[in-house]
This record gives sequence, structure tokens and C-alpha cells, in this order.
Amino acid sequence: KGKDTMGDLPRDPAQVIDQLSRTMQTLKDRLESREHQLRANVSYAALPNDLREMLQRRLGDLERQLLSKVAELEDEKSLLHNETSAHRQKTETALNALLDRVSELEKGNSAFKSPDEFKVSLPLRTNYLYGKIKKTLPELYAFTVCLWLRSSASPGIGTPFSYAVPGQANEIVLIEWGNNPIELLINDKVAQLPLFISDGKWHHVCITWTTRDGMWEAFQDGEKLGTGENLAPWHPIKPGGVLILGQEQDTVGGRFDATQAFVGEMSQFNIWDRVLKAEDIMNIANCSTNMPGNIIPWVDNNVDVFGGATKWPVE
Repeated sequence: KGKDTMGDLPRDPAQVIDQLSRTMQTLKDRLESREHQLRANVSYAALPNDLREMLQRRLGDLERQLLSKVAELEDEKSLLHNETSAHRQKTETALNALLDRVSELEKGNSAFKSPDEFKVSLPLRTNYLYGKIKKTLPELYAFTVCLWLRSSASPGIGTPFSYAVPGQANEIVLIEWGNNPIELLINDKVAQLPLFISDGKWHHVCITWTTRDGMWEAFQDGEKLGTGENLAPWHPIKPGGVLILGQEQDTVGGRFDATQAFVGEMSQFNIWDRVLKAEDIMNIANCSTNMPGNIIPWVDNNVDVFGGATKWPVE
């Protein structure tokens, strides 16, 4: 039958077509050469019947080989064309999808809003409107708490959040009560924070604390406004308590006081088990990075609301 001249098909369509032509021409040349040899060496009509039949079978085999090879090459060509077209179509589809996504994001289309872009609204100063975080805290030797809030309530915006454990209702509390400055309580110890957030505008607030020397920092809208020490030093935050949004707890999960209730809206309440760098806090406040809390992330199914408090998509 002779050596197969196909080899491996090149993947470039132009090279495939060129090799198809050369292979077909080689097979045709071989067939014509065999016929010329037969005619030059002996009179075909004078050959014995058995030899003539053998040559006819041989020529038939060569012809079928040629036709089979042509059909095989045509199939390979078709498969390669289909594969190339499918790959090109898949690539174009992916690129078009990316372009559409970029366009939608540039337009600020709500179709691509993150599912955690929601806010909790607490419009009244009562002792029954609140939110509850389903997850609890592990034992902590440091933390960072960040949240967005908006309030114009007076006197004082109330309690954005509180964390109570058995035996200590004021394990962690952020509160602005009456005409007092906003305060951070750790294990019922108090630090006054130089934050000013009762102007009815959205503000980003971050509080960091470490048990080492009781060091704390207070950030507003990405800027560090205050720092201090000796706030419950060497006291680890106790695990297994209850995190409440909008109310100050006098017992674990209850006994709220309407005068200490938060009035307004809040969002993106996140807690980390470490002190975040000032650069990270600035990036979060500028919305230039997405950095969910590794202990408490702001996700819809982790926040329940009660008493008429509501969850709304962020505009």
C-alpha cells in the first residue's frame, strides 16, 4: 500500500489545505506511475488472466485507498473547521459577556449589585426595634469593627451595636447616649471616642482594639481621629455571646432601654479578629476594596430584624 503520507495534521487551516493538496497529488502520481510501468514493461492484453486480475485488484485497491484518504482528509478538514469555529464562537461569547459586564458596571446598573449591599433601618427610638447577628464571637484577643451608619437623632444617636455575654452585658458596646460623647465599652470599661456622626450623613466608622495594653483606635471616613490605651487591658473578649444592632443589652439578648436605642440606618457591619492596618481601613471607607469580616461578615442571611426594623437594598 505504500507509506502513509498524511502524518499529523497541522492545526492551522491554511496548512491543512496545503497538506491536503500535496497528499492527494502524491497519491495520484503514484497511481499514474504504476500504470505507466505496466504499459512500458509488458502488453497488458497479453498478460495471463490470473495476473491481469491481480493487477486489476491492485489498481482497485490503490483507487480505494486514494478515495478513502481523500474522504479522511475531508473529514479532518471539516472537524478542524468546526473546532476552530466553535472555539472562536466561545471566545467571542466570553469577551462579549465581559464587555457587557464592564458596560453595566460603568453605568452603575443595579443588575450587578452585590447581594450583601443592604441596610438595616431603625426609624424609631423604641425598646423593641433591633437587628440580631446570627453568628457569635469566638474568644478574641484583638478585633476591628467597621460599619456604615447614618443618623441625625438627638440627644445622641444611641447604640449602633452591643455584644453581651453571660455575666457581662457590656462586653463590647458602641454608644452615644444623651449629650455624652460617643463611647466604646470593653468589659464595662469606657473610652471616649472623638467621632462626630450625628449630622444625618452616611459615615464609615472603624474601631480597633487589642488586649495588649488595651490599645484602641477610632477611625471616621477612613481617617484616624483618636487612639488610646488601658481600655480593659489583658482582658480577652469572651465567646458565645449575643450581638445586637441598634440596642444596648442589660441582659444577654434583652432588657433594652428606649433612651439608648439607635435611630437611623446602618450597613456593612463587619468584624475581624485582628487590628486592621490604617491603609486597609482607608480602602474600605473609600469603597476601593471588598474586605468582609473574617469573624462576622455582612451577609443577608446572617442578620435578622425584629419589632418593625427593616432590611432594604442600598440605593
